[in-house]
Amino acid sequence: MEVILLERVAKLGQMGEVVRVKDGFARNFLLKRGKALRATSDNRARFEGMKAELEARNLKAKGEATRVAEKIDGRNVVVLRQASETGQLFGSVSVRDIIASFETDGVTISRSQVLLDAPIKSIGKHSIAIAVHPEVEAAVTVTVARSADEAERINRGEDISTRQEDQDAAAEALAAAGEFFDPEARHDEEPQPEPATEK
Repeated sequence: MEVILLERVAKLGQMGEVVRVKDGFARNFLLKRGKALRATSDNRARFEGMKAELEARNLKAKGEATRVAEKIDGRNVVVLRQASETGQLFGSVSVRDIIASFETDGVTISRSQVLLDAPIKSIGKHSIAIAVHPEVEAAVTVTVARSADEAERINRGEDISTRQEDQDAAAEALAAAGEFFDPEARHDEEPQPEPATEK
């Protein structure tokens, strides 16, 4: 089906372009949400009449979206979850969890604005794009950790892939090995190889 786009649609086209899309995508998404019109001769004439109004509305919405994007761009939100010792989450962090984290900071975003391909399933820092407007995106960081203390350590750049007990044990083993090694020891007498005897 051919449609006329009433706004920019990612990976499809700009406002005013006539594009060919699958019928289901057109009916269930583009037409239903008011993002496009069927490309009939009547709608083409109708679009020309409302083009100036659409561009003005888009410019206003883009300006508001730019202000919101400036507020959230570069922001870091923390999501606390239970996880195994290896850092794999018992469950995952989804779009809903990210929205809830922003709401605690007083920022409201919708599900469709969070560009997350797959749920987050491991501890660490994850970069995510927020599409505040079809033409404006903001980059945010989601820090997933087991506790607030661990989140601070992750944000400082510490490696939390190994447990603190393992790091302490490794440091103790290194200190103990240092006590046994004496750099002043002399190795004057080296054992000589025994001469080979013929049989």
